[in-house]
Amino acid sequence: MSLQDRASTLSPARAWLAAFAAALAVLVGGSLVLRDLVYDRFVWQYFWGPVYADAHNAACAVKQGGTTQLLGSDSCASLPADAVVARPGYTVVSEIGYAVTLVFMLAGVLFLLRELELGTEKEFFFALIPFMFFGGALRVVEDANNVAATTAGVEQAITYPLNALIISPIIYFVVFAITLATLVAAVLLDRRGVVNDYVPVVFGAGAVYLLVTVAYIYFVVTTRLAGQPGTDAGFYPQVTVAVMVLSTLISLAVFGALRWTSPAVVAGTGLIGLVVLFGHTLDGVANVLAADWWQVLGLPFQYYPKHPVNAFIINFTEANLSGNVSETLGTAWPFLLVKIVAAIAVIWLFDEQIFEESPRYAILLLVAILAVGLGPGTRDMLRATFAI
Repeated sequence: MSLQDRASTLSPARAWLAAFAAALAVLVGGSLVLRDLVYDRFVWQYFWGPVYADAHNAACAVKQGGTTQLLGSDSCASLPADAVVARPGYTVVSEIGYAVTLVFMLAGVLFLLRELELGTEKEFFFALIPFMFFGGALRVVEDANNVAATTAGVEQAITYPLNALIISPIIYFVVFAITLATLVAAVLLDRRGVVNDYVPVVFGAGAVYLLVTVAYIYFVVTTRLAGQPGTDAGFYPQVTVAVMVLSTLISLAVFGALRWTSPAVVAGTGLIGLVVLFGHTLDGVANVLAADWWQVLGLPFQYYPKHPVNAFIINFTEANLSGNVSETLGTAWPFLLVKIVAAIAVIWLFDEQIFEESPRYAILLLVAILAVGLGPGTRDMLRATFAI
């Protein structure tokens, strides 16, 4: 059989695996053969270097003359032109790389679900909800770890290299791997007759991961951070209660209004649409309460957004609304409106026809869309709950 004939008979899943192996070979081979160009000035500078610097709470990491240095902000300001510098956070190159990786991995998950004959039922979506909360909570473990080292002057509970696993963007791959492993294990138990249904097993496992993670944060805050000079870390459960109650009431009201006035908008997604609306509403509510109503909630300080979109909306509100409006309502509330409108648009786009033609693809996309709202929202809510 010719190479062309083999390529034509290659299944999409095998083609994906072949592309993955080829990309890995190019990166590994290029890093070995052209180390300075491929590894130092691409892989390390834009992907691993920022994580390495963040894991050590450095302003930047510098490769020069075969050595790697961790520097503070003053030293990072003036560096030789030939130095390879990596700073914590994202760059245009890294964001493009992660976006391509996300699309590629979603395609791989789609092929895997086809092989396992999963993902066509809406129960699959609901089974994964706890993992969205879990991902956001795990990000707060990193926040607590950084507070311990940089603010409270306490030794980190999780040190390098283990703490690299909970630093963005590595943490997203970690949560993805945990979710995938749990799903595959639950499906195998189901098909071997050990359990009656994989859905409650996956949901229950995600809930356990979430509870253990929150319990760990509580332990770190109350035993290592609370009362330490330089930090206001503590336990403020009223934040979680307020965010959850308001998010639930707002999402139920909006979803109910849609069902009453425009039933066709929510006909395709059904209760999935309500969950998507709740996830993005929670993100908006958590930002509004932490930024504008922190004193009412009894928090020791005000929170500022970590994401550019939030910051842009707050800055735009401050610049264009009158002082009386900002003083009365705050400046973060337009972000909540944006999140609600965006969620409604998603619910409207996923009509009944999409679920009939490509149910697996539609559900997988909705899982990703929910994660974009519920994950960051959970992180903001828990950061405020523990004042870190």
